[in-house]
Formats: sequence, C-alpha cells, structure tokens
Amino acid sequence: MEHINEEMMQLLVGMGLVENSMTWAGRIAVILAMLLLVFVVNVVFTRVVMPMIHRITASTKAKWDDYLFSRKMLRGFCRVIDPILVYIMLPMAFNDMPQLLAILIKACEVYLVVVSLMLVNTFLNTIYEMSNEHEHLRNRPLKGVYQMIKLVSAGVGIIVAIAILMDSDAASIVAGLGASAAVLMLIFKDSILGLVAGVQLSANDMLRPGDWITMAKYGANGYVEEVSLTIVKVRNFDKTVTTIPPYALVSDSFQNWRGMWDAGARRIMRSVNIDTSTIRFCSAEELAELVKEGLADEQLAASGQPVENLKVYRHYLRKFLSTYPEIDQDQMLMVRQLQPTTEGVPVEIYCFTNTTVWPEYERIQSDIFDHILAVTPRFGLKVFQRISSIDIAKLR
Repeated sequence: MEHINEEMMQLLVGMGLVENSMTWAGRIAVILAMLLLVFVVNVVFTRVVMPMIHRITASTKAKWDDYLFSRKMLRGFCRVIDPILVYIMLPMAFNDMPQLLAILIKACEVYLVVVSLMLVNTFLNTIYEMSNEHEHLRNRPLKGVYQMIKLVSAGVGIIVAIAILMDSDAASIVAGLGASAAVLMLIFKDSILGLVAGVQLSANDMLRPGDWITMAKYGANGYVEEVSLTIVKVRNFDKTVTTIPPYALVSDSFQNWRGMWDAGARRIMRSVNIDTSTIRFCSAEELAELVKEGLADEQLAASGQPVENLKVYRHYLRKFLSTYPEIDQDQMLMVRQLQPTTEGVPVEIYCFTNTTVWPEYERIQSDIFDHILAVTPRFGLKVFQRISSIDIAKLR
C-alpha cells in the first residue's frame, strides 16, 4: 500500500497537480474536494448503481442474486469504497507532512479492515438466510458453522489491524500467537467444541431446529428453537427455556421425536392390571351371552375346550383395536399379557394412533381406555385397585 501511495504522489507531482509544499488553504481545498468526491460517489452508487442492479436481479428467475445483491450487501460494499478513495487521495493533501500522513494512512487502513469485516459478516448472514430458504438445508444446524467462520474472520481482521498499527508482518504476529496456543484453546474451548459438535450434528442429521427432543439430564423436554456455536436453545412445553452445550448432545444421550412426526403415527403402550382372583373359566351360558353381545368370538365358544375369561377379554380387545378408526392398522398392533405382579396381571395395549397431534393423541388414548375400563366387568374381571379408606369403612 505504501508503494502505491509513493507512486501516486510522484505521478501527481510530475503532472503538476500537487506541489511538494502546500499551504493550509490549498490543503483544506484538497480535503474538501476529497470529501466531495466521496459524497458524490456514494450518491451515484446509492441512487443510480443500486437501483439498476436491483432491476436486473428482479428480472431474473434465480433467487440467489436477490440475496447476494440485496440492499444490505450493496451498502456494505459501498462502505468499502469510501476508505479506498480516501486512501488514494490522502497524499494530495499531506504530501509535505510525512508523519501525519503515515498516521492517517494507518487509520484509513484499519478502517478499511473494519468495513471489510462488516462486509464479510453481512455476506455470511446472507448465505445463512439463503440456506434457511433451501429445502434440504433449512433444517440443518448450520448457524454454529457460520458463527465459527465469523469468529475466524474477526480473528484474522484483528491480526491484520495489529500488524498495520505496529508496522510489522502479520505472519510474525501469528507465529508469536502460536506460543500462546494453549491459552487460546482454553479461552475458545467452548467455541471449538461447539463447532466440532455442530459439524457432527449436521453430518449425522442428529438434530434440526424444530425437533422435539427430551434430555432429562438438563431438564429439556420441548422444541429446539436455535442451534448456535455455544448453545442449543430448547423451548420446553411449560414455556421455560433450557440451554444445552452442543457437545453435550454428542457426548450424552438424548431422545429425538422426529421419527414419530415423519412416520405420522404415535405409539400407545399402556396396561390394565387385572385382579388375579377374578380370572376363571367361562361357563357355556356366559360364552353364549358374550357371543350374543358381540364380545366373544364364535370360534372360541364352538371349540368345545374350556375358555378363560381373560383369553376372551384379550381377543375382544384385539378385535376392538383392529376396527378402531383412529388406530393406524399399518403399524404394529397387539394385546399381550405381562409378567404377573403383586398388583395383578397386566394386560398391555400396544398400538399406534394415526395422528401425532398431542391433544388428539391424548383424546384417542383416553377414549380407548374409557371403553376398556367400562367393558372389563362384562367378562367377569375386575381392574386391580389398592384398598382405600372408603373400602375399610365399608368393611366396618
């Protein structure tokens, strides 16, 4: 950059546009001319160039140019033009004041680094917006990756700015920072772990914004709102917010309910405990009555073998679920008997609803078990229930 200024200065002196020594009146005139040129360039770019670019991008069918040439991007580019013009014109006003000129040039170069970082930041934000609109990328946890790129670019910009102020080479500064790499890794430990975890989460498709996850260790049970470089924000169903380090999702175990949404079915797995003392063989009259009411299968009654009321009960529940309109018949469906316990014999219902909407799922589940509890006595069975104070009062 200094060589460019020297060559520019020699060219202007040779053309007679600038003298080796200048009065303050001439210097002020050059400064005003410089500011006027910067203002005119800004006005032309804002009033002429930007509308023309917007008209061109609006006429195309592609969407990427609408983002890359948006108003934010063009304004960021316009901010870069100003320090370049000032940098070129500074030798015209301060050619006979080398020390002040060197200070102003350094300030201009540092400002150029700052606006360049702002342009890079705007560009990354634009790319992130584009990825959110993309069908296959919108659900990827890419925010942490973009944040890491911003962090690296900011670090590079700081090193370049320090090199400009210290009149040294940026490579030597980086070499000096290598000695303190352990300290830097300790400072940026969470960011580095977050970046690695974000790449793993994205590559393995383990987590997406909008997923319902459960992680008891951190008290998380809700929808993922944001996946950034340092935190994963989960909006719980009680409207509280839980923040989880991204690397914890990789190192620990969590439950993602996305598979349920993708399948379009949600599982019901609940049991009813049958009082063991009520399990017995059915008489012929009882079987005939149950068949008449549509509660027993005729093949069971006609087999001639002794039939248990619990078996008839299980067959009825299986038939009831197989004809229930809000049960997904393409998924697994069964009624099974579990290991007897001190609280009776559990009869478990295992099936899937044809909806994943939570209120509808709970309604369907409640309707099914309302019917099961109501129909159980018709088979001579009782649902086990612990003795209460009312039962003791009745006995007395």
